[in-house]
Amino acid sequence: MNAQPHLLLIHGFPLDHSMWQPNMEALESAAHVLAPDLLAFETAEEVPAVLTMEHLADQLKEQLDAQDIQRTVLCGLSMGGYVALAFLERWPERVAGLILCNTRSIADTEEAKQGREATALDALTKGSAVIARAMTPKLLSEHTRSTFPELANIVEAMIARQRPEAIAAASRGMALRPDRTAVLRGTDMPTLIITSENDALMPLPTSQSMADASAHSTLVVLPPLKPPQQRGSGRRLQ
Repeated sequence: MNAQPHLLLIHGFPLDHSMWQPNMEALESAAHVLAPDLLAFETAEEVPAVLTMEHLADQLKEQLDAQDIQRTVLCGLSMGGYVALAFLERWPERVAGLILCNTRSIADTEEAKQGREATALDALTKGSAVIARAMTPKLLSEHTRSTFPELANIVEAMIARQRPEAIAAASRGMALRPDRTAVLRGTDMPTLIITSENDALMPLPTSQSMADASAHSTLVVLPPLKPPQQRGSGRRLQ
C-alpha cells in the first residue's frame, strides 16, 4: 500500500482549482493531491439559486467516494474553509487532518449577509468582470498588488471567467452557513491554521480564535510576500 497521504484542496470564492497550481506542483512527490472545481465553478449546465456549504461538501464526498478515497486531509481557503468545516461536521471519520487558510469558523453578521446579497445581485446584473475588479483588492493586499502586479492580473482574470450565476449562488450560500466553532472545539483532529500579516478580510484575531478553539492546532502567520530569493518562513504560534 502506498503510504503517501491524500490532500484535498478546496478553492476560495469566487475562484477555481487553478489557484492551487503552484501548490500541486510543489506537493506532487509528497502526497496524492486532488483539487477539484466546486459545483458551478466548472461547466455544469444548471446552477441552483443558492449553493450551501453543505451542498458543496456533499459534492466533494461524492468525488472522494468515486475514487475510493476513504480518508483525506482537507485544506480549504476562505470559502473552501467553510466547506471543509461542513465536511468535518458530517463525516469526521473521513478526515485525517485539517488545514484552514484565511478563513473563519463563525457565521456571518447581518451586515455581512447583506454584503453577500449585494455581491450576488451585482454578479447577476453587472457580470463577473465587475465582481473581479471589486474583489481582487480585497483578496490581495496592497503590498502584494504593487509588488506582484502580474499576480493581481491572474486573480482578476480567474474571477472574471467564473459564471455570474455561480458567483451569486455561492455568495448566497455562504450567508446561510452556521457558526461551526463548536466543530473545531469538538474535534481532536490535527489542525493547521494559516493567515497572513496583511490579511484585511481575515485578520489575525479571527484565526487566533479558531486556534484557541482547536485542541490540536498550530497557527502560522505568513509575512508579506517577497521575491523568491528573499522569502523566509512564517511566524509560528501555538
